[in-house]
Amino acid sequence: MYDAVIEAARKHGASFAQNAPMSKLTSFHTGGAAALLVQPNSVAAVQDILSACREEHAKFCVIGNGSNLLVSDAGFSGVVLRIGPAMAAIEDLGIGRIRCTAGASLTALCNFACRQGLSGLEFAFGIPGTAGGAAYMNAGAYGGEMKDVLTACTHVASDGSLGSFTGKALALSYRRSVYTDKDLIITGLELQLQPGDPNVIRAAMDENMRKRTEKQPLEFPSAGSTFKRPQGYFAGALIEQSGLKGVSVGGAQVSEKHAGFVINTGAATTSDILSLIELIRQTVWEKFGVRLEPEVKYIGD
Repeated sequence: MYDAVIEAARKHGASFAQNAPMSKLTSFHTGGAAALLVQPNSVAAVQDILSACREEHAKFCVIGNGSNLLVSDAGFSGVVLRIGPAMAAIEDLGIGRIRCTAGASLTALCNFACRQGLSGLEFAFGIPGTAGGAAYMNAGAYGGEMKDVLTACTHVASDGSLGSFTGKALALSYRRSVYTDKDLIITGLELQLQPGDPNVIRAAMDENMRKRTEKQPLEFPSAGSTFKRPQGYFAGALIEQSGLKGVSVGGAQVSEKHAGFVINTGAATTSDILSLIELIRQTVWEKFGVRLEPEVKYIGD
């Protein structure tokens, strides 16, 4: 099965694995196996792998660092394309501009910018995702968001064609971009940053990490903030005021440290997490009349 996809991966020297456990590739540490996991190492590899998927009528999905992802306990009976470490180049284009491939981690990107004396990405330090994932959902924290620095994205369409969006065409808004509802795979980003003192930039990054460590349950597997911020409210506060802090379903728990986080206490299944998410949504709706929208994405059978 998927012989053409495997051949395309081999052609480019891209790694692949059959029956790959997705629990090892998601920050929740849950989920069954993918029938085939492929990790493209170039845009050309992405194009050829997609062509092979079309040839074999194979369903596929795309992931990054798996930090905002829930995979079904039954796994995914298709091809998973992971845009990750094999596509993680970063380069300084001069005049405050940085280009990176979509698999670069945000941490690596922030560290690179700091070394170059470029400011603007401090807010992203410690977000455990990839640059592509951050662009896809306009990731943000501590008063900053990708919208502030992202100027262009390149992508591959499902038919293998190449394209890009720049400026306002990126349609960046709260946890959304032009890519959110399109069948396009982000392959590269360009960012515009500002000159700054590397020591000041590093201090700001370290302070943001200190806040994360102090306020968030980083010692447990999770996907970060489980819900988007409802207009006029804070999800964590609504959940805590609903008396749900510490409530569990199986191995999934509303964090006692920060109610906005659903965590895996060690033996949670994806089903546990989904059940707890639904319990939270129903309880908050009944108590406050507010519909919480999950920030975490779901794939699988």
